[in-house]
Amino acid sequence: MARILVAEDDPSVRAFVVSALSLKGHEVVAAEDGGLAAEIAEEEQGRFDLLLSDIKMPIMDGIALALHVASRFPQLTILMMTGFADQRERAHGLEALIYDVITKPFALADLLAKVDDALVGRPVEVVSLGRQAMGQ
Repeated sequence: MARILVAEDDPSVRAFVVSALSLKGHEVVAAEDGGLAAEIAEEEQGRFDLLLSDIKMPIMDGIALALHVASRFPQLTILMMTGFADQRERAHGLEALIYDVITKPFALADLLAKVDDALVGRPVEVVSLGRQAMGQ
């Protein structure tokens, strides 16, 4: 399976995402902010298949993280997530760097489908029956 770097400042969302991706068989490394994620990416020399990052975070937000990672490791696919419409708008214009933005709260099936899709590099239309929120 894939090696995924997750950057998410909310502990419950981070735990949900890490658990879901780990259960799917992915190797997951998690960071609680963009600054730590950037450090991990550097330490690992970009040896990840996917960066899954929240947009709004302290220290270094997801947009700055995406710009940093894309400049250093252009082969790394970047998938963003946010619960704020204005933050989603900030990601527009970065289409060349960011694969897509998934809106929180998302159902487990939606998250896994979007991650799988980003890993193979094709857009997906996710249809959920019985959307489940992230346990909040």
